[in-house]
Amino acid sequence: MVMSFSLSSPEQDLEHLLAAVRACRVCRDSPRYGGPLPHEPRPVLQAAASARLCIASQAPGMRAHASGRPFTDTSGVRLRSWLGLSEDAFYDVARVAIVPMASCFPGHDARKGDLPPRRECAELWRMPVLLALPNLELILVIGQYAQAWHLGGEFRGGLTQAVRRWREILASSRRPRVLPLPHPSWRNNGWIRKNPWFQAELLPALRQEVQASVGPRAA
Repeated sequence: MVMSFSLSSPEQDLEHLLAAVRACRVCRDSPRYGGPLPHEPRPVLQAAASARLCIASQAPGMRAHASGRPFTDTSGVRLRSWLGLSEDAFYDVARVAIVPMASCFPGHDARKGDLPPRRECAELWRMPVLLALPNLELILVIGQYAQAWHLGGEFRGGLTQAVRRWREILASSRRPRVLPLPHPSWRNNGWIRKNPWFQAELLPALRQEVQASVGPRAA
């Protein structure tokens, strides 16, 4: 059940909401989809009411689960390179929100890859957290799960087609604006090689959009 929040300021309201997310144990104690989470939940996200940029990722990986900080792995290094952001700017909670589809590491599948994000998390918390970020201007939707949730019926043809249509999606009337990206995992090296337009055309535009959202001192 989603809790109701009515405090004296947006900052306090969000602080209370994030505390509730971090205390959530639904995927372990009352799972709605499949078996329980196979380890102690540790929600990993960052958000402040002042943030203008949101990184909508999939779920924390094992290293983020261990550190309690999002993208503390090679994927994070590549993502920061894509965005043109320093590590300090990337983790500046006042400017950058990182809100994954599921806030806890979902565990590994039989091939040692990460399992899909737990669906319970988005159902309970995603809309309340996003609504508590009133200053968002741009949401970067990373990977198929985030794209399917944020784009809805526009997520046609899968991830590659969505990312190919980035200009159309970015220029649409939705607010905050949305820009689709592949996941920065090394597992997508082949995809990046097969789609050279991503680095040649999308990344320069992405960096301009990010700088416009977080400010020129973030590089």
